[in-house]
Amino acid sequence: MTTREPLKHRAGRWTKEELTRIATADDLHVAPFREDGVTYGTPTWVWCVVVGEAVYARAYHGTRSSWYRAAVRQGAGRVHVAGMVREVIFEPVPEDDPLQAKIDAAYREKYRRSPYLEPMVSPRARAATVRILPRDEDTNPTLSQP
Repeated sequence: MTTREPLKHRAGRWTKEELTRIATADDLHVAPFREDGVTYGTPTWVWCVVVGEAVYARAYHGTRSSWYRAAVRQGAGRVHVAGMVREVIFEPVPEDDPLQAKIDAAYREKYRRSPYLEPMVSPRARAATVRILPRDEDTNPTLSQP
């Protein structure tokens, strides 16, 4: 198998309707590209939150998580969420970014009843935070239902 340099993709914007649907959904599956830059990886269920006009996800096992490493390395892939399938880009969020506090607050609000909340707002998970944005409309036709 040949390893290719990750393609550079432009970020688009989520619509308000999409963000509302995603904010209440508990079914985000991420599938970053594999090393070939064409084949999608196995979809992995992750928790997500909406802050501002973007979707954020964290890896429970931190930066060692295979989906997180692939998302950062490839920078793009696909998500399945709230009945939608979208081509996306993944952008790592630095641990010291002030936005991390807002992401923590969103996790605490959305998942407040879960026994797994504290690990998701821990330094380990915070270090493995990605911003998920749809790919630009010019190169990313919206895919309808899965």
